[in-house]
Amino acid sequence: MELSISNMILSAGPMGQAVMLTLLIFSLVSWSIMFMKTRLFKKAVRETDDFMDAFWSSKTLNDAEDAAKRFPLSPEAAVFSAGFAELQKINKIRNNSDTNKDEPLEMQLATMDNLKRSIRKAESQEISELGSSLSFLATTGSAAPFIGLFGTVWGIMSSFHDIGLRGSASLAVVAPGISEALVATAAGLAVAIPAVIAYNYFANRLTEIETEMQNFSTDFLNLVERDLLSRI
Repeated sequence: MELSISNMILSAGPMGQAVMLTLLIFSLVSWSIMFMKTRLFKKAVRETDDFMDAFWSSKTLNDAEDAAKRFPLSPEAAVFSAGFAELQKINKIRNNSDTNKDEPLEMQLATMDNLKRSIRKAESQEISELGSSLSFLATTGSAAPFIGLFGTVWGIMSSFHDIGLRGSASLAVVAPGISEALVATAAGLAVAIPAVIAYNYFANRLTEIETEMQNFSTDFLNLVERDLLSRI
């Protein structure tokens, strides 16, 4: 008899089919996340490169802000926009203050803490958005083999039950049930392996993006502080 995975699944019991359906759902969602994240990360990296070129070629921060608006998927652009918005608030408060000219250096540098907190918050938000749904890949990678193993154990239990009912333990009686049960293990591994590989890949890329974003934040803060010191 020719081996057919589809026939094995269709001829399996309700529990076996439920296990296979569960694995199918995990697989479809995982692959959807993989394709979505692949496109998102590529666009984010491409827009970041374009924004960085525009940022370092801008003559003023206002020009850089105009450039940032053109790259909504760039983490660095989002961080800069958050920092620029906070910087505008700080400058507005200073301009409305009568004691601005007499403000000591320590007080002016202390206002940088607000800017730093805004930037750190923006960094966390960008990493959370880029890393969203990756936990599902990790869950799939760890849970899918056990779901498949559960289907295998259940199938073997059913096979032994059939042996007891038929009163025969010949290979012809045992083999079909055992082969159907082992399909669940194979399916679990087939679902888990791509999910684990994809999770590790995206996790490493996320770490690289976070490092680059933090480096940009440091450069941006240094520019603002140097500009502040030049006014003293």
